[in-house]
Amino acid sequence: MEKADKIRLSDHFTYKRLLRFVAPSVVMTVFISVYSIVDGLFISNFVGETALAATNYIFPLIIVLGSIGFMFGTGGSALVSKTLGEGDRKRANEYFSLVVYFTAAAGTCVMIAGQFAVPSIARALCHESEGELYSYCVEYGRILLAGQPFFILQNVFQSFFVTAEKPRLGLAVTAGAGLMNMALDAMLVAGFKAGLTGAAWATFASQAFGGLVPVFYFSFKNGGLLRFTGTRFYFRALVKSATNGSSEFFSNISTSVVMLLFNEQITRFVGEAGVAAYGAIGYLSMIFFSVFMGFAVGATPVIGYNFGARNSAELKNLFKKGVVITAAAGLAMTVFAEACAVPLVGIFGFGGKIYEITLRGHYIYSLSYLVSGFGIFGSALFTALNNGLISAVISFSRSLLLRVGAVFLFPLVWGLDGVWASVCFSELAALAITVACVLAFRKKYGYM
Repeated sequence: MEKADKIRLSDHFTYKRLLRFVAPSVVMTVFISVYSIVDGLFISNFVGETALAATNYIFPLIIVLGSIGFMFGTGGSALVSKTLGEGDRKRANEYFSLVVYFTAAAGTCVMIAGQFAVPSIARALCHESEGELYSYCVEYGRILLAGQPFFILQNVFQSFFVTAEKPRLGLAVTAGAGLMNMALDAMLVAGFKAGLTGAAWATFASQAFGGLVPVFYFSFKNGGLLRFTGTRFYFRALVKSATNGSSEFFSNISTSVVMLLFNEQITRFVGEAGVAAYGAIGYLSMIFFSVFMGFAVGATPVIGYNFGARNSAELKNLFKKGVVITAAAGLAMTVFAEACAVPLVGIFGFGGKIYEITLRGHYIYSLSYLVSGFGIFGSALFTALNNGLISAVISFSRSLLLRVGAVFLFPLVWGLDGVWASVCFSELAALAITVACVLAFRKKYGYM
């Protein structure tokens, strides 16, 4: 029997041990998606479809800006874990501190600039300069942009908690933030009828919690591998962190661009109701994709550590197990999504035509879960190996290049169904690109 002891990056990982180590990261990312969906549920049920459509218009902007945290979090943790594997803990803590200080400053700049830019962005996204939809976009966007420094830090710390060998603590912080968000949604939106403003302030408060609590934790001795220290400006380390995490950055930007294009295409066929339907499908897909993302967040520091330690035997072990777990998870989630489509779509409270659009779209969109995990794992693998270029190639082709082409071409043949089917095609094509990259670099890195 395997003891329930502390799991370290330097351990040999069986399936059980690897799943135990990544489980908090998976639960954490799923939980983030769940409380994002709770926002959508409260908005759709207590504010209305127009408000939900507004959040779907403005949310891509929030994703793009928040991706700064994902970029430096995943890229920085890959560099820090590699440095830990090389045995230089002091330098690893200096890199960690620099990345956090830099992203906090970047988040503050984003917050200030965003307040001035929201009205223009809202006009461009919803194609109007007045009216309820435009007002909702500006209102929601300004409040969420005020919380960007916290949101960016929260995204950074998700990866660094795992690198510090404290994934459960990262989960606890995220769960606390999520529970706060849901409780405030219930109180402000359902209780005090504060509308979209209440939902936005609930999100702001939860992001502040998720971004600030880790700051206090890492400021003192904590029993983990990482804590804040004095550091100098390691320019190359920042650049390496950015390039390592560029795939996550471009993936989030690509997701936002695709959301905008989907909104445009769907509007052509069924108008604002279709945008609300896509918002619901998007919320549900966040949960399923977050399982893959959580596994990637949890596995990246382990792979990076063994890469730095030049432990090729463990690299091969981790790669094999990663592929098997990804395949099993994809099959299980596809079956679940298809079998439970009616109750999943039903939680949004839609009726009539919008319900039918959402249900049919969910059935088609969910088929993509069967293969989507491989592109995510492949991108994370090369991030962990500190090869940001190949990681970005996989991520960029998966989330933007292939999907943009498909979302324009497929509707010409299949109409609205073609919009949903474009996701399945792009994930399948990305699988082929991922396999090609993995085979091309197998001798260089020794994971096969």
